[in-house]
Amino acid sequence: MSKSSKLCHKTFHPRSNIFCNLFDKIVKRPSLQFLGQCGYHYYEPRIYRTLANILRCLNLDGFDILLTDYIAFVEKSGYRFEENFNLEFTEICVNTILYWVFVRKGNPDFVELLLKKTKKDYAQDRSCNLAQRTFTPVYWPSPLSGITPLLYVAQTRQSTILKILLKYGILEREKKPINTVLTILLYPLRMRITVDHVLEDIQEDAKTCLVLCFRVLSVISIREIEVQLSLGRHPIISNWLDYIPSTRYKDPCELLHLCRITIRAQLLTNNMLPNGIFSLLIPVRLQNYLNLES
Repeated sequence: MSKSSKLCHKTFHPRSNIFCNLFDKIVKRPSLQFLGQCGYHYYEPRIYRTLANILRCLNLDGFDILLTDYIAFVEKSGYRFEENFNLEFTEICVNTILYWVFVRKGNPDFVELLLKKTKKDYAQDRSCNLAQRTFTPVYWPSPLSGITPLLYVAQTRQSTILKILLKYGILEREKKPINTVLTILLYPLRMRITVDHVLEDIQEDAKTCLVLCFRVLSVISIREIEVQLSLGRHPIISNWLDYIPSTRYKDPCELLHLCRITIRAQLLTNNMLPNGIFSLLIPVRLQNYLNLES
């Protein structure tokens, strides 16, 4: 047993850890002294295949165990190998997990569990907050570039999953949230539309996505949208302006909505979204409003 393996087993006793075992398999081939020279292209397919085989068959309980193992591996690992290899190994694992959760499965229950299990203060612990990491939405052996789950969901107009991400304050963490609105409205369709009702379904999902964003944002820059249109971009919704409340770009914003933004911002600062909403001593109707249900 290699030195890293012994340390892993010591740290994660008594139950074997998925990522620790995978790490040990990788460092056995090639030998330890040559790992740093090979680069992730050499061992990435092995990591991907192993995790993909696990993720392909997982139910929700199994996914819970996998995430628990990932968090333990990142936070409590008692060993250190080469720093670059540790980073690359973790990034490949993250890329594979996010790819399967958001692209291959697209299951809202898996997304919500991912958010619950890995919810951390992003500024303090980027390694475990998977919801704001990047991944490659088309499988490609490069974990160091890609898009965030929020951007991918906006591109594909997955309104059910977008709502879950927004409840956890993902859009509110963005430096420029208008980019998400622009993506929903202007990003080219990922599939060729051959049947009318398919296009209509995508349009309806896009409308729902916009409505959800407006429950989080207080101001929408119509000017930025018009600039993109002047450059030849084509909106997926022809009458898009009809779906933006006048209180987001023209009229004063509703006081009730401003209160929602302020309260959610405070909860987000304390890493209490969305569960902290339901500890507030306010009527259930207001709790649901803070939780973006209306």
